[in-house]
Amino acid sequence: MKKQGIVIPHEHGGWAMVSVPFVIGMMAGRPQWMHLPLFLAWLLLYLSSYPFLQSVKRKKERRRLITWGVIYIAIALVCLIPVLLSFPKLFYFGPILLVLLMVNLWHVKQKSERAVLNDLCAVLIFSIGGAAAYWLGGGGWDRTMLLVVVFNVLFFMGSVFFVKSVFRERTNRRWIACAKGFHVLLLIIPWLLGLPWMMIAYLFPLVRTMAYAGKTLRPMKVGIIEIISSVQYLLLTIAVL
Repeated sequence: MKKQGIVIPHEHGGWAMVSVPFVIGMMAGRPQWMHLPLFLAWLLLYLSSYPFLQSVKRKKERRRLITWGVIYIAIALVCLIPVLLSFPKLFYFGPILLVLLMVNLWHVKQKSERAVLNDLCAVLIFSIGGAAAYWLGGGGWDRTMLLVVVFNVLFFMGSVFFVKSVFRERTNRRWIACAKGFHVLLLIIPWLLGLPWMMIAYLFPLVRTMAYAGKTLRPMKVGIIEIISSVQYLLLTIAVL
């Protein structure tokens, strides 16, 4: 990153996490024009979280990072105004998101950002974006909202297990076994939730993990695999839900 350049997240998987659950939630309900400003606000809030969290670690760049965080969040609030005026119930998600963000912040301060709990909280945040999109589209606090959250959490936690199994944890046999076992469970859980066809969306992640977990892969190849995985998951989940 250039010293005076724009501050954006380096984690490419974050772009899928911020968009895929939202689109799934929107399509599970009824797409509305208000989904556009809500998504822009959601995207900008995601962009703002990166410089704010990084400012905790990178004290020399704190002023610049906080400036970018404020810029993102200010634009996000502008986008949120019409949405919250028309659908103020979305405020109910605020306390939940705040608690999860505080957990993320604690892990940053402890320099343990790669902890599984931290990953889970981040995935939950993005999945709640899908719940908000569903609610805005005429849904409610019902079974479909729960499924939107659960299926997205399962998919993206699978991505967490896979990515770590080919990078930092590729020599950790226990981690690799857990990654493979988790993906097997992904085929069973949809049956238990009464949506057996949903298992199809988890077949590619299972094959991907069984084939590559524990092996050395180039970041670009992993990125391509994750893009394919996210796209097929998005399309199949929309078809099932």
